[in-house]
Amino acid sequence: MDRVDAIVIGAGVVGLAVARALAQGGRETIVLEAQAGIGQGVSSRNSEVIHAGLYYAPGSLKARLCVRGKELLYALCASHGIGHRRCGKLTVANSEAEVPSLRGLQARAVANGVEVEWLESDQALAMEPGLRCIAALHSPSTGIVDSHGFMLALQGDLERAGGIVAFGAPVDSARLGVQGGLHVVKLSDGTELAAPVLVNAASLHACALARRFEGLDPRFVPREWFAKGNYYALSGRAPFTRLIYPAPADAHLGTHLTLDLGGQAKFGPDIEWLDIRTPEEIDWRVDPARADGFYSEVRRYWPGLPDGSLQPSYSGVRPKIHGPHEKAPDFRIDGPALHGVAGLVNLFGIESPGLTSAMAIGEEVAAMLQATGDGLRGSSPQ
Repeated sequence: MDRVDAIVIGAGVVGLAVARALAQGGRETIVLEAQAGIGQGVSSRNSEVIHAGLYYAPGSLKARLCVRGKELLYALCASHGIGHRRCGKLTVANSEAEVPSLRGLQARAVANGVEVEWLESDQALAMEPGLRCIAALHSPSTGIVDSHGFMLALQGDLERAGGIVAFGAPVDSARLGVQGGLHVVKLSDGTELAAPVLVNAASLHACALARRFEGLDPRFVPREWFAKGNYYALSGRAPFTRLIYPAPADAHLGTHLTLDLGGQAKFGPDIEWLDIRTPEEIDWRVDPARADGFYSEVRRYWPGLPDGSLQPSYSGVRPKIHGPHEKAPDFRIDGPALHGVAGLVNLFGIESPGLTSAMAIGEEVAAMLQATGDGLRGSSPQ
């Protein structure tokens, strides 16, 4: 049986970032990916927004890793020539009832160390003349990125550090802590691979996969939920140069306008909870009729949206670990201190801002394993 220092399951943006961090730390690292290429799952179906870190509870993993991840991502874009634009974002209030929500967002941003600027209506309209609002919060560090270019850069760094990505390598199960503390991963074709470090970064599949880890107490595996987000593209020229978000209501950030690097505007995502139990049941098609509900939402901040101008674009599905009527939990980066299995890290509920946070999650996992000595060359078996 072949042995490496670290196995990462999943070659999405987070799996690649974790594997890169482990390989650059001196571990012989292999990424096992079921699909034929990198980023074929949720990483290819997101808004490509570089989030500033406004929304997340101060002190949470989401807040800390988003802010740190943003810094690392912009630095990588500069050093590796990854397409991106620091375009900024306006979050807008359109009624007096929404102003307290916007003020709360401002306070949260300050607590998270994120630069924001309060704008009165005339100041916001001077920046974006097509906008309608009574107040806005300007986040200059929000941006957009070529997500595939980002993942290619992570893969390149991983390979330069001696790591590899194995495609067409779906994982069936694992036996944890056997053979002198090694984890033995079994692929669907029966092949087995052993390593002292195992990181589950399988996104939509992470919970189901963790249930097939022999030696992990089932109470450390949350139930998965799937929430679809539909996007609609604007036919015609984009009316804004910045991203536009409505003031947040509850856990949903509202129907917002984002841009791609080509200047195309898209609206979404909405939130559609799916009554399914496995990712294989997902219907990725975008229903044209769902756009009907977008028009009134968008016209609250862009009255000039023409009738019939929203076309179905694509959809993504959030790998949630909470149901539709529950409060959204923090990222779960479950290491040995929680579940007691040396060298194992499960990543659960890595939804937005997962893309922005990816490199910081990589740092976090590497530091977690370094702190316990797991998987280090020459370390005694756990």
